[in-house]
Amino acid sequence: MPDIVIAFFVLGVVAGIVKSDLKVPGQIYEILTILLMLSIGIKGGLALHGDAQSIVWSHLLAIMSLGLIIPVAILPILRRIVRLPSSDAISIAAHYGSVSAGTFAVAWAFAESYRLTISADATLYLVLLELPAIILMLAFYHWKNGDTGEGAKMSAIWHEAFTSRGVILLMGGVVIGWLYGPEGLGAMKSLVIDGFTALLALFLLEMGLTTARICRPLPMAHWRLILFAALAPLVLIWPGLLLGFYLGLPTGSILILGGLTASASYIAAPAAIRAAIPSADISKAMLAALGITFPLNVILYIPFAAQQLSYWYG
Repeated sequence: MPDIVIAFFVLGVVAGIVKSDLKVPGQIYEILTILLMLSIGIKGGLALHGDAQSIVWSHLLAIMSLGLIIPVAILPILRRIVRLPSSDAISIAAHYGSVSAGTFAVAWAFAESYRLTISADATLYLVLLELPAIILMLAFYHWKNGDTGEGAKMSAIWHEAFTSRGVILLMGGVVIGWLYGPEGLGAMKSLVIDGFTALLALFLLEMGLTTARICRPLPMAHWRLILFAALAPLVLIWPGLLLGFYLGLPTGSILILGGLTASASYIAAPAAIRAAIPSADISKAMLAALGITFPLNVILYIPFAAQQLSYWYG
């Protein structure tokens, strides 16, 4: 049987396919997202409480470099093999170089489910990998198009990136968990820690509904992009896994890092790209990132990686 949180995702997909009137109200989804990000941040902060010296900064720099390497590596594939226009190729390279908070939460849940050890700084991986690809690809777009006033544009992009909801909630949660510890968390523990699985299940229910909506009907005119989105996570999971093994990370952290590099952003990147590259077709990026890559990671790639890591190293 699949993990119970995956069953909620499948339920959402099925409900969407049969055109059920089931829906998660927008305000409820916003609350779920906020609580989920806070929960992840606080979990990381609690692990750091009294143990901040365990952070290895060179490891974090190596992990952040993946956010620069991946988009540069896949951009020529998107241009020459997938045959996307330049602005769409840059957009999707930014989406796949960045990462998915939802996939991160799923990888974390599987690591805990299989009792894989997660290092104290694993929450920071999401923050470190979410921004570099977006900044790099937008800078490349401005340079390629010879835009004037690039300094002002990039300043606005940096501000948007570092003040985005996900970054604020994650880093705020890390600081709160780190400063207050398990004792200071008190009555909130039942909601943001014990309730993590329930929050994730409801979040994935909405993601299942969204996936069905995006893929109904599946636009086969974009078959090259669909094939890329299906195969990309199978390839991109390996840089995260291999770097994790090379750095000697705990198995749970390796799974989380692999899940992140296999993922594609569908929250931070679309917002940044829509504002900075008006000619990019965001619907293509959402089809690839949320319609194809996200469900394959959730249902297939991450559960299989978790199972194998547990079998060989658990």
